[in-house]
Amino acid sequence: MATANAPAAKPARTKPRVVDQKMLIGGKWVNSASGKTFATTDPTDGSVICNVAEGDKADIDLAVRVAREAFENGPWARMNASERGRLLNKLADAVEEHKEELAALESLDNGKPLNDAMGADLPLSIACYRYYAGWADKIFGQTIPINGPFFTYTRHEPIGVVGQIIPWNFPLLMQAWKWGPALACGNTLVLKPAEQTPLTALRVAQLAQEVGFPDGVINVVPGYGPTAGAALSGHMDVDKIAFTGETGTGKIVMTAAAQSNLKRVSLELGGKSPNIVFADADLDAAVEGAYFGLFFNQGQCCCAGSRLFVQDSVYDAFVAKIVEKAKGRKVGDPFASDTEQGPQVSQEQFDRVLGYIAAGQKDGAKMLTGGGRVGEKGYFVQPTVFGDVKDDMKIAQEEIFGPVMSILRFKDADEVIARGNRTQYGLAAAVWTKDVKKALRLANGLRAGTVWVNCFDVFDAGAPFGGFKMSGIGRELGQYALQLYTEVKTVTMAM
Repeated sequence: MATANAPAAKPARTKPRVVDQKMLIGGKWVNSASGKTFATTDPTDGSVICNVAEGDKADIDLAVRVAREAFENGPWARMNASERGRLLNKLADAVEEHKEELAALESLDNGKPLNDAMGADLPLSIACYRYYAGWADKIFGQTIPINGPFFTYTRHEPIGVVGQIIPWNFPLLMQAWKWGPALACGNTLVLKPAEQTPLTALRVAQLAQEVGFPDGVINVVPGYGPTAGAALSGHMDVDKIAFTGETGTGKIVMTAAAQSNLKRVSLELGGKSPNIVFADADLDAAVEGAYFGLFFNQGQCCCAGSRLFVQDSVYDAFVAKIVEKAKGRKVGDPFASDTEQGPQVSQEQFDRVLGYIAAGQKDGAKMLTGGGRVGEKGYFVQPTVFGDVKDDMKIAQEEIFGPVMSILRFKDADEVIARGNRTQYGLAAAVWTKDVKKALRLANGLRAGTVWVNCFDVFDAGAPFGGFKMSGIGRELGQYALQLYTEVKTVTMAM
């Protein structure tokens, strides 16, 4: 992949030039078996960045076959766990060395501000690889004192060939969340990146190859969900599938896994997270947290605080402050130093977000700012705030995945716990209060995989992340993620 050089001290403010891309299978960069390609586009203007090899069933079959061979017979199968950790640390070093280039690719392909890619996506990705590098030689079982003259112990072994499908909102980071634990545990991988954002996945795969990962351990097959994704999810020789994305697609992935070989499944899916502000909160801090928790990454976050509950007595003051901030948000070129919000990732997402804005108006919510597009080209949406939102409105029930804030009133803790849980999702939640007892009551009462107290979107590679209900199955990050990529074997020996 050819990109423009960037100075080491700060990211380049010009868009990189990218050549057409192949896929990585068995250590070789190859065209698709069909010869097909697809265009990945710049969301600031819809222009073609480059063409990418379009994988389908034939390419997935080949990638799975070489991943199986690498798992069972290649050097990876005989490699010491500490050596796997060393390779993961070398990959982290390589990503860090090329962070300006990777940040520019991420902004180009996804549309997120370069400042965000450099300030969040790259540091978190690097930290994730380093965290799991440290786990590689610390995955072990137990000795168990069972009855009788027997010696019993457990082994935590890699599952085998793992299929991974990642989304377009945080391509670099979701790749790290998937690769880190899976590789630390000794699995081999076939990754399908989102068709909207394949560029950084391919570049990191190239870096992994350069630092010494054996051929066949890491394979990357770009393509579309109904073809490449479906082939991977339903493949009879894939031992586990890990998917991050929309809940409806998660159901399709799980069905395919069940109908093929009952492969292991982990899912990190959608959310409609309640963000709850009590009257006794630090109001300015809550405004900042709610603003960031919804508008960050153009609102394209599965855990976005998209149902903002504000207690009656401070509702008017809070709304005035956050509307003022939203009106001043700088929307524009992701490579400009003062840009806070870039475009939505695609025409499809742009249309989806505007459709939800229209639904909010139709249902009677009060639009306080925004509501339209920015400029005449690209997929830029005005930061939009709705007040007087009711629980049954479409914008309060469905995941918008855009810069659209819905603010609801509430009276007391009992009411807001019940209303906060009145959703099919359970990914995240937040509580803003100075009362520790109240904070713990809400944290215990809310049905969500993560609850932030007086903060929002705080992530660390050591802290597990995942959802209740239809927000997913399993936990990524932390020690918990190792459970997603290992099988437990019991060995009993007569003494």
